[in-house]
Amino acid sequence: MAYPSQLGLQDAASPLMEELLHFHDHALMIVILISTMVLYIIIAMVTARLTDKLILDSQEIEVIWTVLPAVVLILIALPSLRLLYMMDEVNTPHVTVKAIGHQWYWTYEYTDYQDLEFDAYMLPTNDLTPGQFRLLEADHRMVVPTESPVRILVTAEDVLHSWALPALGVKVDAVPGRLNQTTFVVDRPGVFFGQCSEICGANHSFMPIVVWIHPPTHFEDWSSTMVEED
Repeated sequence: MAYPSQLGLQDAASPLMEELLHFHDHALMIVILISTMVLYIIIAMVTARLTDKLILDSQEIEVIWTVLPAVVLILIALPSLRLLYMMDEVNTPHVTVKAIGHQWYWTYEYTDYQDLEFDAYMLPTNDLTPGQFRLLEADHRMVVPTESPVRILVTAEDVLHSWALPALGVKVDAVPGRLNQTTFVVDRPGVFFGQCSEICGANHSFMPIVVWIHPPTHFEDWSSTMVEED
């Protein structure tokens, strides 16, 4: 999760987020190179006492500053399109979870299991135990297995919400009457935190998302226990 004064993105917990981090670094390097070159040209033009007429009127330079930006845009667009297709692809998910946004809590339905659903409210500050995070901890956590494709179906019951989990590279709008989907694979166990990322009313800040990643055997034990309790 994020920490105070953090400058970069959160550590990746899924292969997709790792690709997003690589693309971020790739684009950032291009921006730094362009900014450095433009700054150098500005300083050179301001400080130079002599003017070269070949620079002021040159066919070759006009070709260069037309072709070079096009090449830069291609270098950014191709990896970006690849990532967009990767994020939109859903291949034979092992687990499907439906997340329904309400004012102001989430409901999770495991569609592969009968009668396995629960609501997740934010834990009040007075109920937190040592080690839990204020405004980020929920009374029920969404549990999914590691190294398994997980499909998330996202919708809302009242107003616009957004199911966002930065460490997994996931952000899906929850729209009433519409069912959006995304998928992710987590390669290590852990607890990952997110929040509603769409302004949805007075208590928008109090809709945490907590995903608990378990090994597959532990996930099966948890699902069996939950079904028996219901």
